[in-house]
Amino acid sequence: LTFVAIGFALAALSVRRFRLAGTSVVPGQPSTALVVEGPYRVTRNPIYIGFVLAYFGLAVMLTSVWVLLLLIPVLIILQRGVVEREEVYLERQFGETYRQYKAGVPRWL
Repeated sequence: LTFVAIGFALAALSVRRFRLAGTSVVPGQPSTALVVEGPYRVTRNPIYIGFVLAYFGLAVMLTSVWVLLLLIPVLIILQRGVVEREEVYLERQFGETYRQYKAGVPRWL
């Protein structure tokens, strides 16, 4: 339950940062601001980390090895299908500012 709570709290705090910056959190919608405050000072993907923590917590609560093992392909799809594409978009959208941010803040942890 702790992992689920921390995961959802991290995701919610991260989404709030997007709203405060006045930009969309929805993948595929244009980004109007580069969010680098709050959890984004520590990792470039706190929402995804929050969801992974919550998923892991649910797998443990359900005592399901299969649900836990399914996390591996989910992470691969998340990395290749979402995160890498977002990074290309953000670099195009924000240029050198994003490259500097990327150089100073890890993708995960």
